Amino acid sequence: MNILIDIGHPAHVHLFKHFAWVMQKKGHTVFFTARDKEHEIYLLEKHGFDYKSLGKHYKSKKGKIWGLIEFNFKLLLECLRFKPDILVSHGSIYAAHVSWLLRKPHIALEDSGNMEQIRIYRPFTKIILTPNVLKQNLGPKQIRYKGYHELCYLLPTYFEPDPSVYQLLGLEHGQKYCLLRFVSWAATHDKGHSGLTPQDKKTLVEQLTRHLNVYISSEGPLPEEFSQYRVDIPPEKMHDALAFASLYIGEGATMASEAGVLGTPSIYVNSIARDYNEDQEKYGLVFNYRNGAGVLEKALELLQMPRIKEEWHRRREKMFNDKIDVTDFLVRFVENYPGDTLFGNGAK
Repeated sequence: MNILIDIGHPAHVHLFKHFAWVMQKKGHTVFFTARDKEHEIYLLEKHGFDYKSLGKHYKSKKGKIWGLIEFNFKLLLECLRFKPDILVSHGSIYAAHVSWLLRKPHIALEDSGNMEQIRIYRPFTKIILTPNVLKQNLGPKQIRYKGYHELCYLLPTYFEPDPSVYQLLGLEHGQKYCLLRFVSWAATHDKGHSGLTPQDKKTLVEQLTRHLNVYISSEGPLPEEFSQYRVDIPPEKMHDALAFASLYIGEGATMASEAGVLGTPSIYVNSIARDYNEDQEKYGLVFNYRNGAGVLEKALELLQMPRIKEEWHRRREKMFNDKIDVTDFLVRFVENYPGDTLFGNGAK
């Protein structure tokens, strides 16, 4: 089977990498396509995948409209060359459109529920796989499973944190540190939403540095006043840094969820609610805030808890017991498609 995976974000490389490796071991051929946006190309090369960059990601509204034409055309050319039997993506509009043109099935993974994107790709998509905690009813194409995307790559089965990240951070092993994540607010679903204000960020850095080392990961340009706190490690080491951190605070929903899955206390600050983060709050792993009010107080409260990492690891084990191995589910689903598409809600 020829499987084409279209990537729209660095996190999607992590989402599909173990699926790709398993399918390759089973004798299938996997090929990736991506837009050059952040670290997608770097990660694809780092993991040794065959891929094609379709060009630079556009940020402006006009650019996005042109990109819809350009990337659809370029992806179509790649598909005519590669001849995929099936296309897989994280809700890629381009993969959906091209799969329809080629009369090939497109399987979309969806966990954010951004309806402005779903409405564009859903008519051209055969199946939409979603966590069972996603509140949206996406119609008859939706199949739910018990898990999160982050379980595809951060289950202990697939990931063991590397303590050498302390050296990369310039710390002694065991030194406490916090990771902050600021987003660029340039995505289409970010319009009209917000998270931490500039003053919130300044106050957090000033107060947290009194208690532990602070590192900042920023999707957009980082203000000069925060430049000394920029986390300067290879992108593929970010999960190691998250795993050993004493605390994560950020506007990025994916990293907030990743921290929770890794057993790191996590505070998500964004007016966009994410169902998977709210589900993790039920386990006491992630705390959700719509703005910066109360975030510093919660952070200081968490930092004062004794043996907090041990407690968070107990909490995540409880969460693991309620979820499935999502990579294994995806492998079985794709290999048996279309004969095994009716796993049903709460798929195991």
